[in-house]
Amino acid sequence: MKRLLPLVLLLTAATDPAPPILSAARIKADVRTLSADDFHGRGPTQVGEAVTLAFLDARFKQLGLKPGGDEGYRQTVPMLRWTRDRANFTLDLGGAKRALTPGTDVAASSRIVGTAGLDHAAIVFVGYGVVEPRLGYDPYRGVDVRGKVVVALAGDPDVEAGRDLGFGGRASSPAVRTKLAEAQKRGAAAFFQIHDTFPSSYPWLQLAKGDAVPGYALDTGSVPAAFGLRGTLRNDIGIALLKQGGLDYAAAKLAAQKADFGAVELKGAYLTASTTVSLDRVVSHNIVGILPGTDPAAGSVLYGAHWDAYGENAFDPPADRIRNGAIDNGTGTATLLEIARTFVSAKRPRRSVVFALWTAEEKGLLGASWYAEHPALPLAITAAQFNLDPHVVLGRTHDLELIGVGRTPLETDLARVAAAQGLKIVPEENTEAGWYYRSDHYALAQKGVPGVYFRAGRDLVNGGLVAGERERARYNAACYHQTCDEFDPRWDMTGAAQEGSVAYELGREIATGRSWPSWSAAEPFAAERAKSQAARQP
Repeated sequence: MKRLLPLVLLLTAATDPAPPILSAARIKADVRTLSADDFHGRGPTQVGEAVTLAFLDARFKQLGLKPGGDEGYRQTVPMLRWTRDRANFTLDLGGAKRALTPGTDVAASSRIVGTAGLDHAAIVFVGYGVVEPRLGYDPYRGVDVRGKVVVALAGDPDVEAGRDLGFGGRASSPAVRTKLAEAQKRGAAAFFQIHDTFPSSYPWLQLAKGDAVPGYALDTGSVPAAFGLRGTLRNDIGIALLKQGGLDYAAAKLAAQKADFGAVELKGAYLTASTTVSLDRVVSHNIVGILPGTDPAAGSVLYGAHWDAYGENAFDPPADRIRNGAIDNGTGTATLLEIARTFVSAKRPRRSVVFALWTAEEKGLLGASWYAEHPALPLAITAAQFNLDPHVVLGRTHDLELIGVGRTPLETDLARVAAAQGLKIVPEENTEAGWYYRSDHYALAQKGVPGVYFRAGRDLVNGGLVAGERERARYNAACYHQTCDEFDPRWDMTGAAQEGSVAYELGREIATGRSWPSWSAAEPFAAERAKSQAARQP
């Protein structure tokens, strides 16, 4: 379904932006603290977690928030952790064997505990690997992939087609997240994607340098059924693999865009692999504080941000083994703290306000997903949620970028509140990135909680769109999830303060009011919200 920005958003012209309600200086000071080396990169289950939790505990206590966890402010989040201790990969193309170096040629993991492997396994190319019966797509039709290696393109059929084939056009489709499950369901022994920067929305560097990062899942009491190898091949290796099977990469993309595309076994191409994986049970924590409202039965508003980053890692170069996460997500965490301070300093709202700092967002939205099943206050009467995950530090801006356009009428209220602060709302540009599905609000949206996810836009007061896009592109290419995501004393945090100020004002309006924000009628989350309609009083 093509999503259109509501007309009122498009027509809302920004005046000169007003000074933000929130303090950019206080946000900057907290980012400096959270991203310091003595926080060790805020890795969940690592030494940096204890330091981070102690800091956040102290801040919530200082603000006078009511504890919302099972251990004071701390909500226990049990997790499973798979660590890849050893890995070897050899690709055989027409009899010529090539060893693939983990973290250079391939980024791969396995959740089969112990030593497991493949011996000269055949390889099948499944196009985009997306199965969508509604549109007639099933690249697996008539092909047996049991015990074989499945290889797919990045993205979905229409991300680069130049037109909407039913998956949302350039925008990333939820179907992208089903590829691994589809391969597993059909008995494949391994699943790989061929990396491509545009449909993936990040350069190969992001995957390569994270190759050795352990995999995590929530521990619900049992270990999920293990699937073999899963990972990504560097683009040139994927191209060579297809060529061995007689396929041209560009032509294969075009063919796979069609609903009648069928999988192709790549003759003369085989993979031999061996991994050793260990599994352990670990515990991390969300931090949850509550500002009680004047009417306990009125429901709540939720603000969330993930405190975690990528931690301190022996596989990073000795010169710098800390991925400090100053922007991602020290900035969002600091902005949430400033929103909480502003709420506490103002008149108590009718509805309660929950401030939640999630663990393990970078591991798959695990902290937010755990909270969604174990909320401090009922989600049925959580009126709205706001997610602080800004991605880039930008100075004073003219606009805010809305992620996931057209999902809720709350977007109209967002535009109105933003306009009052001299800001306009613009739709996200890089829709192929699939940001809506990649941040913590999504775990709560799946439970039906409405919300808007937005961040500072790139039309900067100093330098305009050119300067804003230059900074976004630089950070995304070099520092996103890397060791160079470090605090810079030259940063102007006004953009974060503007984003947080709009989130504060809109959230406060909902917290002091009686309305229940909703989803757009065609939005799948609306059906989930409707199940709890009786709990929400007019």
